[in-house]
Amino acid sequence: MHPDPYPIISIQPEWVLESEAMGSKDKFWYRESKGEHEEESDWLFKYARTTTGEYWAEKIAAEVAHCLKIYHARVELAEFQGDKGSTTESFARDGRELVHGNQVMAGAVSEYDPETKFRQSKHTLENIWLAIDKTFVTPDGAVRAKTRMAEYLVLDAIVGNTDRHHENWGLLRKRSGEVWKGSIAPSFDHASSLGRELLDEARQRLLAEHRVGKYAEKAPGAIFLKEDDRRGASPLTLVRYAAVANKEIFRPALEKVHKLDLALLGDIVERVPPEWMSAHARQFALDFMCYSVGQLREVPI
Repeated sequence: MHPDPYPIISIQPEWVLESEAMGSKDKFWYRESKGEHEEESDWLFKYARTTTGEYWAEKIAAEVAHCLKIYHARVELAEFQGDKGSTTESFARDGRELVHGNQVMAGAVSEYDPETKFRQSKHTLENIWLAIDKTFVTPDGAVRAKTRMAEYLVLDAIVGNTDRHHENWGLLRKRSGEVWKGSIAPSFDHASSLGRELLDEARQRLLAEHRVGKYAEKAPGAIFLKEDDRRGASPLTLVRYAAVANKEIFRPALEKVHKLDLALLGDIVERVPPEWMSAHARQFALDFMCYSVGQLREVPI
């Protein structure tokens, strides 16, 4: 029995609020018109770049996060005036504001350039931990923030998200009297996952040659192991390295991976409507995640 396909949100022109300036893709905010007593929230629609599967990558990653009970932004498949894309619900609401990671890092790490998005080699896990330690008032608060961040990095390793740069994580803060209270924002922006940029011919070749794992291992991420590295570590390499040095921080996330039923990953992929994702893309995504989960289960906890 096949699981029900994901719903497709059809965005109406009158819902559009404004264009979104940050980022490399076209996107815009909108608010769906609801009934008088229904709660409204803002959503960000992202067009997928030509020939990519960014929209299904976003959706699958969010569903994997949900399955693992990892704090994440809600994502749906959507279309606007005939264009496919994904839509993400705003989590900066109820008086909370998002402070992007580059702002957090610039305030805590010496000589950190918040404007350098690509090849920012000072965006290391060690410096991220330093920034969290300097941001949160209590040691317990810092540990909770790091543990949540570790979950995001494990999620990245499962889906191969290579775009965890310093504007793709952050803090949510809210003023309470004379002080600010905050926490790590939910995981968001997972479009650079699961080989979403590959053409089916390349996917078919990698599958036939049993090289999906090699593809997963080589993909450079946006977090560096050392400041003098020329490229970021792959999401899998990062977790292997970090989990050894930060066992207590990474143990909760890795325990979730051990408990994961792999059949659920198949259901998650299967629910993408067939006209939105090819058969080769489905098999590649599933093989990728199964390989990654297998590798993560070998990480000592």
